[in-house]
Amino acid sequence: MIRRRGGLAFALLPCLLSWAATAPQAATLIHAGRLIDGVSDTVKTNQTVVVDAGKIVAIELGFRAPAAGDRVIDLKQGTLLPGLFDMHVHLSGEYSKNSEIKGYKLNEADAAIDSVVYAQRTLLAGFTTVRDLGDEYRETISLRNAINAGKVLGPRVIAAGKAIGTTGGHADPTNGWARKFPSDPGPAEGVINGVDDARKAVRQRYKDGSDTIKITATGGVLSIAKNGANPQFTEEEIRAIVSTARDYGFKVAAHAHGAEGIKRAVRGGVDTIEHGTFLDDEGIKLMKERGTFYVPTISAGNWVYQQAQDPDFFPPVVRPKALQVGPQIQATFAKAYKAGVKILFGTDTGVSKHGDNAREFKLMVDSGMPPMEAIRVATSAPAKFLDLDDQVGSIAVGKLGELVGVPGNPLDDITAMERVVFVMKDNTVYKAP
Repeated sequence: MIRRRGGLAFALLPCLLSWAATAPQAATLIHAGRLIDGVSDTVKTNQTVVVDAGKIVAIELGFRAPAAGDRVIDLKQGTLLPGLFDMHVHLSGEYSKNSEIKGYKLNEADAAIDSVVYAQRTLLAGFTTVRDLGDEYRETISLRNAINAGKVLGPRVIAAGKAIGTTGGHADPTNGWARKFPSDPGPAEGVINGVDDARKAVRQRYKDGSDTIKITATGGVLSIAKNGANPQFTEEEIRAIVSTARDYGFKVAAHAHGAEGIKRAVRGGVDTIEHGTFLDDEGIKLMKERGTFYVPTISAGNWVYQQAQDPDFFPPVVRPKALQVGPQIQATFAKAYKAGVKILFGTDTGVSKHGDNAREFKLMVDSGMPPMEAIRVATSAPAKFLDLDDQVGSIAVGKLGELVGVPGNPLDDITAMERVVFVMKDNTVYKAP
């Protein structure tokens, strides 16, 4: 999990805001050569999807002729899908070679402004809903509010705010600091020690306006700390977090690499395991028994392993962890999927570059997941998990017109998901062929 920032220009913002402000109010007709609805195994061909006032009002065989004022989107050579979900992103940062020093140099405002840029990139890549699992200054909560108010462009954001860790753990923001700096954060800053702290940290997230809770149940790859896999919470602390979270209507996501930390988190009642690198057979059995979802983030493992080939890219304490964890995540995903663990699509983007989220599809398919199932775990499955399936996650009459289009047929070439040519959200077309 990365909470560092990189400076980028707002090159797209003026034209996109202009386009959104002048969006036509008549119906939008999407002529789709293929339609994948996010639920069925069947691909429909030669379909017209009609969106009016932000909702899907008709799905028809054939290409309906437009009425006066209607807008037509020509996807006759492509495939229409529901808007995509990424269940693990960090919208206010993007890791780079100088991320460690940027953590000292950049301010809250820098993180907030960067998050606007990264949110736009994410939306234009076809991801209309994301779960942001940890920031530094609660800036993604403000980002969520600004997107909901129509002030900036971006996906629907389910925001955790500041993740919860333990002293010296993966979410301790003072790791690596010199002793002359204050370095004993508490529950308000997302650092807990004991059951009472755990409950207070959850209640603080509620006060902050978070939508979900994120804990770091084990060490992490990119934190400035030696161990990337050791358990960092007691099971009692996790149970206290989960039980308190339930009181406030929160689901709980657990960053976890090591086998023991994963099992503590699952027994403690978390809803999702993120990364899951060293998940063992006992952990798989527990996850299946408890119905715990797995968010693999293969992209992040792949990316850190590639960067670790450069001996100067990561701080010395990080590089060995990146070399160890990177290759293992994809193998773990293959094993967990084959065993029947429930999967949700997630990338940990913010480690890798925002806008590259869809590269996860090929990594999943290369590991044995059929393309149609890979699409479902990025559409209808997360929508149901987030209790949004009455609005989004599939293409059906009455649902919101959150739609994306790709060239060709992603069932024949899953990398088509990386080449999104059409994005519609909030009754506005943000990208069109």
